[in-house]
Amino acid sequence: MKFLIQRVTKAQVDIDGETVGKIDNRGFLVLIGVGEGDTREIADKLIKKMLALRIFADENGKTNLSIKDVGGSLLLVSQFTLYADCHKGNRPTFNNAGNPTLANELYEYIIAECKKEIPVVQTGRFGADMQVSLVNDGPFTIMLD
Repeated sequence: MKFLIQRVTKAQVDIDGETVGKIDNRGFLVLIGVGEGDTREIADKLIKKMLALRIFADENGKTNLSIKDVGGSLLLVSQFTLYADCHKGNRPTFNNAGNPTLANELYEYIIAECKKEIPVVQTGRFGADMQVSLVNDGPFTIMLD
């Protein structure tokens, strides 16, 4: 499982010209990739780590505060292309990505678990062709896997 976490000041997901998920304050846009063999236990570890990351500035300008500390929001987007393998040729393969049934189940689980901890959790739509826009704050981007 992979979480690509981008600290943002705002972000949104549009599908066919309609906004389906949007955060207007600081928080994380998280691209979530599920691989074969991933489990809820793995998801739990990544969720715990993500919510504890101290990557927001404190009153002294040090990255010392978590998303909970700053009352931040989450925008969670399923992204199987995080499992792209480009070692051979120029066309990526996605053989290590989890099957759609497993991936959707774990994506929905991650959303539900995050909603227990963070008041504002927005999402994309699993399997949809989405347009994602964001203002990356920093920029600050971290990969958890």
